[in-house]
Amino acid sequence: MNTTAPPSATNEALASPGGVRKPPFLPGPCGWVLVLALAVSSASQARSEQPIIEPPNIVIVLADDLGYGSVGCYGAAEALVRTPHIDRLAHEGMKFTDANSPSSVCTPTRYGLLTGRYCWRSPLKHGVSSVLDPLLIETDRPTLASLVKRHGYHTAMIGKWHLGYGETRPVDFTGMLKPGPLELGFDYQFAVPQNNGDMTGVYVENHTVFGLRSANRDPNPGTTFYGSTYLGLDAPARDDSRNMPVLTDKALAWLEQVPRGEPFFLYFSATAVHEPITPSSDVAGTSAAGPYTDFIRDLDLTVQRLLEALEERGAAGNTLFVFTSDNGGVLPPENPQAKDRNPSVRQAVEAGLQVNGDWRGRKHQIWEGGFRVPFLVRWPKYVPAASQCDRMIGLIDTYATIAEILGEPLPAPESAAPDSVSFLPVLRDPVAPNPRDSMIVHNARGVFAIRQGPWKYIEGKPSAPVPAQQLERNPEYRPQLYHLQDDPGETKDMLDQFPNQAQRLAALLEKHRSEGYSR
Repeated sequence: MNTTAPPSATNEALASPGGVRKPPFLPGPCGWVLVLALAVSSASQARSEQPIIEPPNIVIVLADDLGYGSVGCYGAAEALVRTPHIDRLAHEGMKFTDANSPSSVCTPTRYGLLTGRYCWRSPLKHGVSSVLDPLLIETDRPTLASLVKRHGYHTAMIGKWHLGYGETRPVDFTGMLKPGPLELGFDYQFAVPQNNGDMTGVYVENHTVFGLRSANRDPNPGTTFYGSTYLGLDAPARDDSRNMPVLTDKALAWLEQVPRGEPFFLYFSATAVHEPITPSSDVAGTSAAGPYTDFIRDLDLTVQRLLEALEERGAAGNTLFVFTSDNGGVLPPENPQAKDRNPSVRQAVEAGLQVNGDWRGRKHQIWEGGFRVPFLVRWPKYVPAASQCDRMIGLIDTYATIAEILGEPLPAPESAAPDSVSFLPVLRDPVAPNPRDSMIVHNARGVFAIRQGPWKYIEGKPSAPVPAQQLERNPEYRPQLYHLQDDPGETKDMLDQFPNQAQRLAALLEKHRSEGYSR
């Protein structure tokens, strides 16, 4: 049974990883060590074999541009930013140290998360969807929402969408925004069409702009943070500094309408901490490192409110709660001559925040800092508390994992989720064998890299047009090979020393591209 949409918001409302968990056998001369190790192993095995009797509620919180090192449980100093509720997910669940977005930029990761398919298999080969682009996901393609809906779930998408609306470009925001999330399996959507500061300046509810009064346009709508012109829509203007509270209110209102005891799937796609940096008045001025870390606190407050709502419903014990990010964080420009659009990020970095931890690079780039993201899973019935998993997983694996939880075998990769591999085994036991053998990542310019074991091969060929001068100067645009186990900072290119490894990985990359699937 589908829920009805919650009532529209009022105009006033719109106004460094820790210690690595080791395998349970600890060699030593004392017999009790072996006995204890066997007991731990047996308990772990018992947990991993425990059948899933009751399908869980599912909440996925996808932060925007939140780097690996930007929250407390991944190494951010409490003196700079406080994230007690995000950290609670780690204390009461599992923290992944090798979770990866499929792309180092927004749209492709959202596509991959919802479909289990690499976005470069779609018409979007590089970059992101424009505000005026049509819906990127085909309406007959299975998604997380349509998957769980078949199992009786109520479904909602709240927050940043960034996957387009309609069938043609340019999208007419004064008309019906269809197809969209509702044609992909969601019962309800309340969305920011693209980003904080996007040219729409409004929310979308279901198939129309929220509060749209007429098709009239403001002849002098002004310009956005990005320098483009607002659409000038005749609808309540969005206050980006209130996005996080308003979106959280909408999520809680929707949850209230889900009948108690019936399963639900909430995809909450946060606008924090994407530029422009617009922390709410609830948190402004509360962090030592400035507005950027204030904005991270907005994320933490959303997690707090969602957890409290689950507890109030009596649903917290059997809710699979995932918190992650769409890509690595932004950093101040490497070129001191470049215009700094994010002085708040520079302020936080200069105060000591390691936005992406110790990983090299940032959003848009091919280095690990563009892909390594926080990934926390809380599911008290099945996921061991205060556990850490160092296995390589991807956000793209969420589809296969949820399918396995629901007892639904994946169809042939030609039909659905061609690149998704279930990580349910490591959710139940973080030292279980790694279910994922290799993984492909992709930067904003369309450069591919592939990882397998300790090796990472960067192909170095952008699919986007790149000026010849940039091709020569940018280190991302050349083949490279790194051994991440020995060199996690990607400082030593091993291509000349191990050409056979590079050739093997290049062949595997081409195989996965040409076959149309990688699982």
